[in-house]
Amino acid sequence: MNALEKFSLKGKTAIVTGATRGLGQGIAIGLAEAGADMVCVGRSDDSETRSKVEGLGRQYLNLRLDVGEESAPEQIVCKTVEHFGKLDILVNAAGITRRVMAIDIDRKDWQDVLDVNLTSLFFMCQAAARQFIKQGGGGKIINIGSMTSYQGGIKVIPYTASKAAIRNITMHMCNEWAAKYNIHVNCIAPGYMITNMTAPMRSEPSRMAETNTRIPMERWGTPEDLAGAAIFLASDASDYVNGFTIAVDGGFLAKS
Repeated sequence: MNALEKFSLKGKTAIVTGATRGLGQGIAIGLAEAGADMVCVGRSDDSETRSKVEGLGRQYLNLRLDVGEESAPEQIVCKTVEHFGKLDILVNAAGITRRVMAIDIDRKDWQDVLDVNLTSLFFMCQAAARQFIKQGGGGKIINIGSMTSYQGGIKVIPYTASKAAIRNITMHMCNEWAAKYNIHVNCIAPGYMITNMTAPMRSEPSRMAETNTRIPMERWGTPEDLAGAAIFLASDASDYVNGFTIAVDGGFLAKS
């Protein structure tokens, strides 16, 4: 297999949570472009994602489930295997936030964010890992972190807590699953991205001015900007990459 062929996902089955819009949608379409059949998990209308994935000639399954529900991870993996016969790739892109100052955050908002962004993500990883072990041959897991995986934010304390934890549990799962099961667990930390989630922040001129001066590429990213990193981490090209978080941030972390 030559270097370019190692990036192919032909014949692979991938689950992407949060794939109906935003970063998850951008990643799902990118994986499909590389050859993967797709399982799209989300609660909102999936018609755009379906149209683009099927337009590429890939098989497509939509699961309209709330990943925060306790039974969701097992259901998602089971329905995937029932439909496709196997699972090769998991991308945990589902996420929420609450824009509240730390002094004002209440327990419900804190717990809601942690339940979706962190707890459900871990149990999705666990469910996928159990399936990989059952199948034999390993598998690829990609978690979605954030710039707050590396530094504090403003007005997003539970989001910051969840994304910092994601980076660390990615390393922990690598430590336990790499050699024994050939499972790769990596993370992508997006920089400032143009999505529905960031619309409130983009409506604040002072925050926009602050961030724009910190991005060496002098622009915000788009969901499509994550596709290349996701394809790499999902493919054979990354077989010696494990437990690492790749920043896709336009150089944000490089600038002091």
